[in-house]
Amino acid sequence: MQDLTGVEILLGVCGGIAAYKAAALTSLLIKSGAGVTVLMTEAATELVAPKTFEALSGRPVATSLWKSNSAHPHIDLARKADLFCIAPATANIIAKAACGIADDLMSSTVLAFDKQIFMAPAMNTVMWEKPATQRNIQRLVEDGVVIIGPDDGRLSCGESGPGRMVSPETIAETIAKFR
Repeated sequence: MQDLTGVEILLGVCGGIAAYKAAALTSLLIKSGAGVTVLMTEAATELVAPKTFEALSGRPVATSLWKSNSAHPHIDLARKADLFCIAPATANIIAKAACGIADDLMSSTVLAFDKQIFMAPAMNTVMWEKPATQRNIQRLVEDGVVIIGPDDGRLSCGESGPGRMVSPETIAETIAKFR
């Protein structure tokens, strides 16, 4: 793992079952010297408690446009980070980002972010292979978003195929290459 000392990373965690892997990613990034601020969707908080990320990052976790000490939390989060990594990136956030929809803290922050964005998709194979998802991925790539994965393998639903979020190590290594 390359040294990320001094790099401020905004880590977006969406509500896919792979959200638990984001805790390991947070730990890896912190060990590499990065500062990590975690932003979670409401659905993600149903899978992993924000306190987990607070303990790992040593920072408060952002979860809402409306329950914040800031009048503009999406702008503040976007301006303080050097890069934004969303892992897991669900079909929902991929679609919102591709279309410029900003109706919650995560999607509003994506739209306000003017530096490098990384997304590590995680979803069922049928969802991943759907033409709409592939169009959204293509649009994001054209917009400069770095898509990391997904891997092919066993999914939480018991099916196998593409859609499994890549390992936290792969995500961290990809981020380090773009430093």
